[in-house]
Amino acid sequence: MSRSGRRACLIAGVALVLLAGSACCSDGEPAPAAPESEPAATVSAPHRALWVLAEGARRVLDDPQRIPGLIADAQALGATDLFVQVYRGGRAWYDSALADATPWRRARDASGVDPLAQLLEQAGAAGLRVHAWVNVLSLSQNPRAPIVAQLGRDAVLVDRRGRSLLDYPEFEVPPPDRTYYRMGTPGVYLDPAAPGVTDWLVAVFGELVTRYPALSGLHLDYIRYPDVLPFVPGSRFGVGLDFGYGEPSRERFAQETGKRAPFRDSIANADAWDDWRRERVTALVREIARAARTQRPGIALSAAVWSYADRAYLALEQDWRAWVEEGSLDFAVPMAYTRDDRLLRYQAEHFAGLPIADRIWVGLGVWLFAGEPQRALAQIQLVQNAGVRDIALFSYDSIATEPALDQALRAAVASVAHD
Repeated sequence: MSRSGRRACLIAGVALVLLAGSACCSDGEPAPAAPESEPAATVSAPHRALWVLAEGARRVLDDPQRIPGLIADAQALGATDLFVQVYRGGRAWYDSALADATPWRRARDASGVDPLAQLLEQAGAAGLRVHAWVNVLSLSQNPRAPIVAQLGRDAVLVDRRGRSLLDYPEFEVPPPDRTYYRMGTPGVYLDPAAPGVTDWLVAVFGELVTRYPALSGLHLDYIRYPDVLPFVPGSRFGVGLDFGYGEPSRERFAQETGKRAPFRDSIANADAWDDWRRERVTALVREIARAARTQRPGIALSAAVWSYADRAYLALEQDWRAWVEEGSLDFAVPMAYTRDDRLLRYQAEHFAGLPIADRIWVGLGVWLFAGEPQRALAQIQLVQNAGVRDIALFSYDSIATEPALDQALRAAVASVAHD
């Protein structure tokens, strides 16, 4: 698409979002502007999503009185979609009988209403699509989450040396390994191959989409094995630190493949082991998608994923390109958070050249430019110039608490809408 064409798409999209409000078809596409007797080519609006944190600066789901502010801000920022975090660390900001719904009950008891239901109602009236953002395999730093209490220690990942993440001091790699390795995001992670884990997660998210039929989508996060610094390119080199070596998982691997899993200093059957662990994550995505679509036909499935598809594949067992290609996900959101504009251009051009380019929304870390808002705007333009129409901004909370960044983003949307 030419630059002028992309600009036309952006102008049409923002204008439709800001001015047409709820005048959208049920599939999320803008209604035709011309009468049927005079058919005219229509331009679908580019998507612009905002991640809304459960425990960020705004904590919208803690107090329904903050919801109108979120809606107004989202419209002013040109948003079409909201990724609203409702499940984190095994806790739920929605009505749940399975997860720890303490945050939801606290907010409901204080206000007398269901904050998520209110948000869905008000967002729908404003023409905004809401996706329930859930942290799937990460329990943050909550070792007492309900799933651990019910399934036991075997539900949590074990490293190559046989150490459970539950025993990591302060959720960080134990010494002496800490000299060489660090957790990318310290915390407790579930083992997707462990008995009961997939069934429990599928039930939790199935409950969510069933109880809130106004949800437009289910947005998966932390749908991977943990990342460790430095990067480990799979188990076959016998170096670094990786996870999934719990005894029940190794036994399952042996039963399903007839091979012995690598462990400690052994790298026997490493390629088969990596493939098998990768398939366990993929199987989890498929099951979540199947259950959600069965209970809520038409719901959109997406995931926040590593922007380096090869590293995601090798180190995190996250084969997100395959998930999109096979249709388990409707779209993926690579988290291209960087201050390096050249690197971002390389990534955006790569995404634009993929066969699944129309199902990629590039995630941008605008919080990195709180003191340099023009650089945030430049990154948005850079991605669009590369040929990617759809973006997601991390995060609403960081924008709302940084006046210069907030004003710059609003002004850019207003300028395009009135150009």
